[in-house]
Amino acid sequence: MTPPPSSRSARALLIASTLAVLAPRGALAESSVAYKYSDYRESGGRVVVETQTALIEQTFGVDYRARFTGTIDAIAGATPTGEPAPAGSDQVRLSKLSDRRKAWTGDLSRQFSRVNLALGFGNSRESDYVSNGWSVNALTDFNGKNTTLLTGVAGTADDVKVFFQTDREKKRTNDVIVGVTQLLDPRTSVTFNLSYGRYTGYLSDPYKLVEKRIEVIPGIFLRQTFGENRPREREKLIALAALNRAFPTLHGAIDGSYRFFDDTFGTQAHTVDLAWFQRLGEKVILRPGFRFYDQSAADFYIYRLDGTAVTPVRSPSPAGPYYSSDFRLSAFRSYNTGLKLIWNPTPALQFDALLERYEMRGRDGVTPASAYVRATVLTLGARFAW
Repeated sequence: MTPPPSSRSARALLIASTLAVLAPRGALAESSVAYKYSDYRESGGRVVVETQTALIEQTFGVDYRARFTGTIDAIAGATPTGEPAPAGSDQVRLSKLSDRRKAWTGDLSRQFSRVNLALGFGNSRESDYVSNGWSVNALTDFNGKNTTLLTGVAGTADDVKVFFQTDREKKRTNDVIVGVTQLLDPRTSVTFNLSYGRYTGYLSDPYKLVEKRIEVIPGIFLRQTFGENRPREREKLIALAALNRAFPTLHGAIDGSYRFFDDTFGTQAHTVDLAWFQRLGEKVILRPGFRFYDQSAADFYIYRLDGTAVTPVRSPSPAGPYYSSDFRLSAFRSYNTGLKLIWNPTPALQFDALLERYEMRGRDGVTPASAYVRATVLTLGARFAW
């Protein structure tokens, strides 16, 4: 199967990004259990992902805190193969998919006088993909706890089952992060993070194809498909700036961030994320949010190989040539709007509901609109603390 963008994003968040910032931020001295259900549904009968997540946090005395999260995804539907639309049509070819993903993460943190140190592990399993991750993170307080320094390292070791290959391919990632959060006044804080990551091994999607008409005899061409071939090494750099500001007279707060992404695939991306937290009485918080994302194409993204000098290879080759028709590597923009309702009927109990709309729009003028995703996401959650 071809995992949809949501599945790949969930894995990355669970095993890499989450582990990279797993250390608790100002954790409260309480224990809790939580449950979330999410329904991700793409328009046009495309991909549907149902996710169930359970979390338990437990404090031990005043210095130790443990956290464990378990996740089950059920994935089904259809997703673009990477092949271009047939002649006379603007609908890219789709392939059916169905799979289940089981994942867990766990971490143990220890609070010292000024430093909170956390060690984390995680595992994610699908029928064709197994990922194991780890992290070590530290939060150090300075300046009377008005300044917090974040430092961390994380890594994953993945095994990928590639179509028509008996041996699994290997993929390895390593990430480091350094960041600082500064309290400017009792109502305002700013955060600056810088992270670097390096990926090696099999970085292609084993189910994404490219298509090219090959001349089999003079004057006779046949349409043939090949697996994509991406470089086997990738480096990325991410810079994040965030601002949080409370407005007591309005009973609300704003949370905004800008994220810059650059990698050796030739992709650059910009993300602006804004959310407003509005308190309605003593027990209800309403949070509208908006995220804008803009991405340039990878150097080797080609929607249609016909008419190019690229000659595809039958099996992935580290020597190249590199090529992919995966729409997720094209130049596009995405918009995510959402509304979240948080209800605290008692100090120990919390319920939340989030409705989001996600849309991708290509901007290269070549990739058909039918390749891109439009999805509705509903998330429901509950948490009990003691």
